[in-house]
Amino acid sequence: MHQITLKIAEIAPISQEQFYQLCQENSDLKLERNANGELVIMPPTGGETGKRNSSLTAQLWLWNETTKLGEVCDSSTGFILPNGANRSPDVSWIKKSRWNALTPEQREKFLPLCPDFLVEILSPTDSLKKTQAKMQEYLDNGCKLGWLINRKRENIAVYRPQTKIEILARPLSLSGEDILPGFTLDLSKFW
Repeated sequence: MHQITLKIAEIAPISQEQFYQLCQENSDLKLERNANGELVIMPPTGGETGKRNSSLTAQLWLWNETTKLGEVCDSSTGFILPNGANRSPDVSWIKKSRWNALTPEQREKFLPLCPDFLVEILSPTDSLKKTQAKMQEYLDNGCKLGWLINRKRENIAVYRPQTKIEILARPLSLSGEDILPGFTLDLSKFW
C-alpha cells in the first residue's frame, strides 16, 4: 500500500483541533496534513524500516539522556509546523529551551513547532520526490539539521538551512554537528 492524499481542504476544511481529534479517533491510521490542508494517509512501516527506525531513536535517546540538551520524539509525535502543516518525522529532537517554552497543554497535543533535528527513513512505499519536498518543508519551517535515509540507494541526504544538500554514500557513521554536539550515529549495521 502506498500513501494516499485526500484533497478535502476546499470541501471540508478542518481546524488544528479537529485534525487532532480525527487522529485520536483513528489512532490505527498514521495521518499527516500538508500546508494545503490535504490529508495524507500513510501505511505502517515494514519490519526492516521499523527496525532501523528503532535503532536511530535508541541511539539519539541514549545520547540525549547523557547530555540532557533536549527531548527526543518518536515517529508517532505530531508537529504543527509554522506553515500550518501537520507532520510526524520518523525521529526528531527539540532543543531543551524550545521544549521548556511550551505550556503543559501544548506538550500533550501536537507540538506547535518544527523540530531542530529530524530523520526520515524512505520506506519502500514512500515517494522519493514527496519525501524530498517534505525535507525541504522542514528546513523552510525552522529545522536546523535533517537526514533523509534512502536504504534502496544506500545513501543519506543531509539537509541544512541555506546549504546545498549533501549526499553521503553508505556512511558508517554520521555526526550530529553543532546541532547535536557529541552525537555520532553508528550506521555500521544499518546497510
